[in-house]
Amino acid sequence: MDQVVNAWRDQRAGRIQLNRPKALNALDLQMVQLIHAALDDFRDDPAVHAVIIEGGGRAFCAGGDVRAIRDHGMAGESEPIREFFAAEYALNQAIADYPKPYVALIDGVCMGGGIGISVHGSHRVASEKAGFAMPETAIALFPDIGCTYILPRLPGALGMYLALTGARLTGADAVHAGFATHYVPSAKLPELGPAIARDGVSVIAEFAEILPPFSLEQFRPAIDDAFSATSVAGIIAALEADGSEFAQSTLATLRAVSPSSVHWSFEIIHAGASRDLKECLAAELALVRKVAMHPEFHEGVRAVLVDKDRNPKWQPADLNSVDPAAINAMFA
Repeated sequence: MDQVVNAWRDQRAGRIQLNRPKALNALDLQMVQLIHAALDDFRDDPAVHAVIIEGGGRAFCAGGDVRAIRDHGMAGESEPIREFFAAEYALNQAIADYPKPYVALIDGVCMGGGIGISVHGSHRVASEKAGFAMPETAIALFPDIGCTYILPRLPGALGMYLALTGARLTGADAVHAGFATHYVPSAKLPELGPAIARDGVSVIAEFAEILPPFSLEQFRPAIDDAFSATSVAGIIAALEADGSEFAQSTLATLRAVSPSSVHWSFEIIHAGASRDLKECLAAELALVRKVAMHPEFHEGVRAVLVDKDRNPKWQPADLNSVDPAAINAMFA
């Protein structure tokens, strides 16, 4: 039980535990491969009726190891970048296609790649300590791991709002939005895993509690109005016309993250509405191989995760200055 990913059989369940707590269980290539291998093993075992995945320590999974990706990109090493994302996206597809119940117990941070190893599963159980976010525009990446398929299918325009702003959802909010399926208090989660292993996934309903109100409910009309626009300029114009405190705060967020990333994230998410998951993952792989080599991504990761000065020098510096031709070239 001392590997970066621990996998074992527990009565009727296959158990997977992410075990890189100092890195908040951020995924590297080895972890992705170990999770996939465990799923293959459990899939072919008739004694395993369901799979349970959870994080060791205080996080479920903080995402992918983007610092390592940045290092490869800055060194001009494209193959390790392709290898990691191809493996990660193959895992996301395998979870979506999994023939047995796949239960993610989410207690703590669940961002980026952590959403990728949970949201495609049949059962996503979130506690009050869970925190969901796709904060990629803050580092000039884009919401990937199949989220260009998931986000356009959330209620109203919530998906585009969450993608471009990186807004964080609590565990209960994640159920309201569609990232999670059940809300179970953190104190009950240690009992839930063994109960599923003993009696099957139907016991989740016995542990689940009534959801508190959705914290974004009062802002849904403003979100749906602005983020259903057919362009980034349309979103900005709608928020400016709204003029409310929420709209002004949202504008400030959009103007602080990478302007280029807002544009390429919008384009791939908008396109994802008419693609299936396999097509979305293929489009994401094509785009991420370019973004990972892009100076904007290198600067974003520097500011947020390396130097941690939270003062990125975006080029261009504002949303209106982004050249449409430069964005189109990312998808060529």
